[in-house]
Amino acid sequence: MNQHLVVFVKVVDLKSFSQAAEQLHMTQPAVSQYIQSLERLMGVKLLDRTSKMVRLNKAGEIVYHHAVEILGLYSRMQSLVDDLSNTASGTLSIGASYTFGEHVLPHIIAKLSKQYPHIKPTITIGNTKEISDLVRNHQLDIGIVEGNFNQRQLSVENFAEDLMYIFTSAEHPFTQLEMITAAELKEETWIVREVGSGTREAAEKMFVSFGFIPVKVLEFGSAQLIKESVEAGLGITLLSQWATQKELSLGTLSIVNIQGMPIRRKFSIVTHSATFQTKAMEVFKKIAQTSIV
Repeated sequence: MNQHLVVFVKVVDLKSFSQAAEQLHMTQPAVSQYIQSLERLMGVKLLDRTSKMVRLNKAGEIVYHHAVEILGLYSRMQSLVDDLSNTASGTLSIGASYTFGEHVLPHIIAKLSKQYPHIKPTITIGNTKEISDLVRNHQLDIGIVEGNFNQRQLSVENFAEDLMYIFTSAEHPFTQLEMITAAELKEETWIVREVGSGTREAAEKMFVSFGFIPVKVLEFGSAQLIKESVEAGLGITLLSQWATQKELSLGTLSIVNIQGMPIRRKFSIVTHSATFQTKAMEVFKKIAQTSIV
């Protein structure tokens, strides 16, 4: 059954029998046989197939969702058994929200790979809600997120503090002022992240604490796009110190001086509450915790 699920998930992910066959080092007829066999076992068709595409039907969506979870549990089980007699090794699926994942995680992975070359990490970047949901559904071994999120079925460990500032372009009039008022901030165009992002949550809390609703808000799904838009003079934003170190050193972004800043927020390591900790997970957590001081 395990190989049936492996083939099925690969076909769905790639939306192609031929590409799945290539990646699995199988013939296309063999892939088709596995899918047909799985459909017989389930007693229902799982895929709608045309000459151009492969698409899940309703039954297929149910099987795919549980197949991903089953394969994740199987991999974790194998890693735990291997841990009994071996050093930290095997696959480790790591998720992180954008701020941490794009600006801090690469340095942690570099240390992990140097110290534990037999661990094979895979990285998923998403917003806080997406990463916590993937950990909850056993699709990720471990996640690093910020802000509030549904903690059901998750073990949560706070491990790092981040500082957030209001940023403008280097040419913005605010850079000539010693101190800015909340009334002046209200009139600016604010560039914010999408709903579900920890950075968006922090911005909305800041608006409440300053007692205003921005006159104009632009929503972008990438910190990099936000930074470039602010540099171009499109608006102002709230971002992490981790996400802006390069721009500050180059002088393309400036920090706004206003009472009550910076905003402090916690980053957390999340794992599934019912999951045994593999050695790979334990060493990753240790490296992550000691890398942030």
